[in-house]
Amino acid sequence: MKLNTLTAHELIEKLGRNEIISSGIVRSLEERIKEVDSKVRAYVRKGAQGCQVTSHKDGELKGVPITIKDNICTEGFNTECCSKILDGFKPPYDATVISKLKSAGAAVFSLKANMDEFAFGSSTENSFFGTACNPWCLECVPGGSSGGSAAAVAADEAIWALGSDTGGSIRQPASFCGVVGLKPTYGRVSRYGLIAFASSLDQIGPLTKDVRDAALLTNIISGHDVKDSTSVDMQVPDFTKSLEKDIKGLKIAIPKEYFVEGMDPEVKSTIEEAIEKLKTLGAEEKQVFLPNTRYAVPVYYIIATAEASSNLARFDGVQYGFRAESGKSGTEGSLIDMYKRSRGEGFGQEAKRRIILGTFVLSHGYYDAYYLRAQKVRTLIKRDFDEVFKDCDCIVTPTSPTPAFRIGEKLDDPLRMYLSDIYTISANLAGIPAISVPCGFTKKGLPVGLQILAKPFDEEMLFRVANAYEQATEWHKVKPKL
Repeated sequence: MKLNTLTAHELIEKLGRNEIISSGIVRSLEERIKEVDSKVRAYVRKGAQGCQVTSHKDGELKGVPITIKDNICTEGFNTECCSKILDGFKPPYDATVISKLKSAGAAVFSLKANMDEFAFGSSTENSFFGTACNPWCLECVPGGSSGGSAAAVAADEAIWALGSDTGGSIRQPASFCGVVGLKPTYGRVSRYGLIAFASSLDQIGPLTKDVRDAALLTNIISGHDVKDSTSVDMQVPDFTKSLEKDIKGLKIAIPKEYFVEGMDPEVKSTIEEAIEKLKTLGAEEKQVFLPNTRYAVPVYYIIATAEASSNLARFDGVQYGFRAESGKSGTEGSLIDMYKRSRGEGFGQEAKRRIILGTFVLSHGYYDAYYLRAQKVRTLIKRDFDEVFKDCDCIVTPTSPTPAFRIGEKLDDPLRMYLSDIYTISANLAGIPAISVPCGFTKKGLPVGLQILAKPFDEEMLFRVANAYEQATEWHKVKPKL
């Protein structure tokens, strides 16, 4: 069996027994990338940087390579958020998660994973470097914004990967590509070095081939960080120990609001079968209500665009990245014109749309009507989850209302695109952890994901339920044929 097809924990065991060496894994990945990435386009700037990896220390990860989304800073390697405005930017420092990975003995790929520009999108069609494709069907999207990370893992072009999740950007592509994707609790993982989209929503998390790898990687990247004021100072358990427990007697909540008209019939039937499987493993089903879920999409797109508008104000062509030539004469005119041209030429269409929307909802006369009200409703959404978790151990839902859609199908209809994240957004608004695991396929062979949500800082429950389901099924072992 080729090394690139194995999970991280399988490779770590082989490395520990001196059966293989880390460079052999890298060569196997290089060969796979050369073989299929011209079709999948999971990576960016392949010709410019090759497949070099950083030097690594001895540690529990023993040199296993990891792929990083293009919005997580890695010292000396291009980190451009797949945007022209950050063309050529090489951070002078590592994100905290990268430092933790290196300390644990990981080898970090210099190649970055493709993504929607600044994480704005649900399909990885908004990348400056071109659209990524779904390994299960090259005519379909891999999801987004962490579509490159998910596609690389699914296509065995990566052993595992890091993505970021602001409204579902790890879980939705995990569902579309048939891999495992976790959004940790807000504050569990440091955001230092993650180029911000929406600061109150963003979280870094793993995309992996199985649940054990997700638990292992979450162990490494979690923990308090003094460089991140939103990082929570609390003990990190060993998440791999939760994999040893069964789910007998657990109460699983099924929210009525997530099973509504408009869901793809095949997705609905697949999720229902997954719920029945959990019940055969000893879980107890309970129907619940999350009444404010219906407001999640408008609330999210007010808060997220407002914070994006603020965060992206720093990209002006002055300090780093792309700078346009001024077309006017005169000192003042040239400076203002340079700002306008740099931002106008540097940002893509979706980035401009979100900047404009965010600036509007924060503007004088509209702040109270939109942004402040959205924050109040956000509190109500969180309270709904709090009430459910008083009686239930976790919540089970679809990850996405549909399987992967065709490239270009929703690109000209932003509202349809935004609804792709309708089942994932609430977890970010409430700050709770959520995981997506493969649970079946459509008749056309497209993966379907099962989403599990738990109370804040109870990732152990997610891994416990997800692993029990995974061990009772074979969906995570099925590979796309490229």
